[in-house]
Amino acid sequence: MALNLSLRLSLAHLAYALLIFLYCSSSSSSAVDLLQGSTNRRRPMILPLYLSSSKTTSSSSSDRIVADHNRRQLRNSPPPPNARMRLYDDLLSNGYYTTRLWIGTPPQEFALIVDTGSTVTYVPCSDCGHCGKHQDPRFQPELSSTYQPMKCSVTCNCDSNNAQCTYERRETGDLYTQRADGIMGLGRGRLSVMDQLVDKGVISDSFSLCYGGMDVGGGAMILGGISSPPDMVFTHSDPYRSPYYNIDLKAILVAGKQLKLKPSVFDGRHGTVLDSGTTYAYLPREAFLAFKSAVMKEIRSLKQIHGPDPNFNDICFSGAGREVSKLLEVFPQVDMVFNNGKKLSLSPENYLFRHTKVSGAYCLGIFQGDDATTLLGGIVVRNTLVTYDRENDKIGFWKTNCSELWKSLHYIDPSTPSPLPPKSQSTNVSIPPTVASGGLPHAPAPAPDGLLHTVFPGEFQIGLITFDMSLSINNSYMKPNITELTEFIAQELDVKASQVHLLSFNYKSNVSLFKWAIFPDESADYISNTTAMSIIQRLKEHRMQLPKKFGSYQLVELNVKPPVKPTWWKQNYWAVAVGALVTLVLGLSIFGALLIWRSRHTESSSYEPVNATVSDQELQPLQTSTGL
Repeated sequence: MALNLSLRLSLAHLAYALLIFLYCSSSSSSAVDLLQGSTNRRRPMILPLYLSSSKTTSSSSSDRIVADHNRRQLRNSPPPPNARMRLYDDLLSNGYYTTRLWIGTPPQEFALIVDTGSTVTYVPCSDCGHCGKHQDPRFQPELSSTYQPMKCSVTCNCDSNNAQCTYERRETGDLYTQRADGIMGLGRGRLSVMDQLVDKGVISDSFSLCYGGMDVGGGAMILGGISSPPDMVFTHSDPYRSPYYNIDLKAILVAGKQLKLKPSVFDGRHGTVLDSGTTYAYLPREAFLAFKSAVMKEIRSLKQIHGPDPNFNDICFSGAGREVSKLLEVFPQVDMVFNNGKKLSLSPENYLFRHTKVSGAYCLGIFQGDDATTLLGGIVVRNTLVTYDRENDKIGFWKTNCSELWKSLHYIDPSTPSPLPPKSQSTNVSIPPTVASGGLPHAPAPAPDGLLHTVFPGEFQIGLITFDMSLSINNSYMKPNITELTEFIAQELDVKASQVHLLSFNYKSNVSLFKWAIFPDESADYISNTTAMSIIQRLKEHRMQLPKKFGSYQLVELNVKPPVKPTWWKQNYWAVAVGALVTLVLGLSIFGALLIWRSRHTESSSYEPVNATVSDQELQPLQTSTGL
């Protein structure tokens, strides 16, 4: 089948003829042709990557290479126009990064996993019988004026009627269970988005990915070449070695000590492969055992504990504290040494993930693989700009703060609003009265000036997001179920139900006015910038899709406030409480000891002998009395 795909850019809307795939039945589908367009300027495109949850497992590392979504200051001269978008959330909390693509005319929006280990780009379409439930409605061919089936030819497999092309795709089951709509394949191959854009002269043969750090998220995907930072570390990538992006890894150092391994251990099967669709890293058995042993020798002060999931044999340690910036004081630095002698230094966040049930505990994010391939997933390159220079057969690594990458880009987008105000202020954004019908797909509302594309400064922390929402219910006798509505809002905003609080509620006739608040997770003091950006964008674009029974909703006002600085009393509550308790116990102890001492002293006094010596004057009255 044929349809169009448009890549939204900040300065211009450009579209190119590309080939992607649609799942339109449970067994087969057809290739699709994308919106025609051309340009003679090869400009880099910077796209957004979002995140959706996936918690499945694949049967082998070869499967993971294809699709493993289980646990998942830049310079350019001259600066060309470009699309400046960003990544959202944290890789390990959801499993993989996604980008937003608009397909069809008018465009239909989809979230696609960015996967360097896959070569095809695909989404499910409306008549697929076994494609699972995802975060966006399926592609509806009948709603696209540029859609047309790809007719049968000698270049493809044909259906039984020899009318149109068909194809088959085997996966591990992730396509059915994942929250994301599909996959954007950036691998090597003629069907890859990269290969098609390069063949059409749209971009140069290079792209870059930058994943944000632990608990922060964010980042960017750049399609096209960039001027490499002077201290970027490059290694050779042989396109003939395997169909995947491989690197020449020759040694690993833990705390400056090289593991006693032959270089050939990292060259088995597909070699050492970088795969953005894989969350963790997987080493051959010999390398994994050596790595685990070396790390454990360096952290003997920590206590080894069970992992958060009993279904996995995770290696975890407690007692390291919650501050990511201080992990290097407890865990060792790890270096990957390439064939040219250059090194890529990994901080603890590049090989650890947080224990979800024990505060201050971490688990190894590097596991033993199922075969001889060394597979490096997204965890290894967090806070690292990775440039896939396919034109020169090399891959570069540059340590940076990927969440703040935008501040270092030399691509300035004049349409991007100013950053948020200082901490002392709250941000109030009025929403235009655009109405979205519950349960039905709808076009995003035009974003008002304010937060939609705002880059939060690193020092700004968000403690509370509030928004006013009105619901129009057709049945005037039906009042919305608050608990159920809260759960749906939490699901649509991708937060926990416990974070969504109803502040006020007014009901009149068939219109309900709600004031909602989104609080930080129980384990956090503030909402991460990337999570807040995702929430705000979904609200402002009216992308919440509520069940039809809630009727249509209208967003009225949106507010963002910094965390309330705790008072001295709150900051020292436990110290004061412990001090008061100690004082009380000590006072009671002293008081008790005093009572015991006085009791014993009284008893001792009552048993003293009476003085038998009586003076004559004292006896005189007694004798007189007796005589009477």
